[in-house]
Amino acid sequence: MWVSFAPEFRLIIDFVLGPRKQYVADELVKITDKHLSDLKPLFVTDGLKFYAEALLEKYGKLVEFPKTGKRGRPRKPAIVPDEDLRYAQVIKNKQGRKLQNIEKRVIFGQNIDDSEISTSLLERQNLTFRQDNNRISRKTIGFSKKIKCLCNQMRLYSTHFNFCRDHRGLTKEKQNGVSKRKTPAEEAGVTKRKWTLTDLLNYRKIKISTN
Repeated sequence: MWVSFAPEFRLIIDFVLGPRKQYVADELVKITDKHLSDLKPLFVTDGLKFYAEALLEKYGKLVEFPKTGKRGRPRKPAIVPDEDLRYAQVIKNKQGRKLQNIEKRVIFGQNIDDSEISTSLLERQNLTFRQDNNRISRKTIGFSKKIKCLCNQMRLYSTHFNFCRDHRGLTKEKQNGVSKRKTPAEEAGVTKRKWTLTDLLNYRKIKISTN
């Protein structure tokens, strides 16, 4: 499972089910872009090579180089990233099963601080996925037999997580000293209140006229 995640809001943006292939990474970037504003965020991933190619495919532009008149073959056109595209990787170097060191590498963009390059919150979210959902746990007998069923179940789980579950990491203290937790959707400004399960199950994305 591939997940796009907004760590500052603890918000699950979207997900894709599929193998570790380039076309799946392309699809993840494509559907994630639909949820973003015109201002691109800092993208941070692990060291899998497919992410950089997917980001270039979506946010890159083809540049053709002029002929120099010199001997030899002319320089081939190349895809270069947009100026506002920022992308970094967190690479874990292991020897056997032991972690040796962690390398933070800037791939595209400038003015990226090392403190911004982190995947720890997403990794913690992946653990929450497996603890909450038996279908994606490792070595489980509760797996889905069909991709469609797993996708529907994950869609329901992700929406419930974003709108109906308050998050400990989003605890805010009011002026009277009382602490209140927010849901990821509240923190991101998508909704103004915590949803109930009834709200979620009765929500209609497309309103149908009853006339």
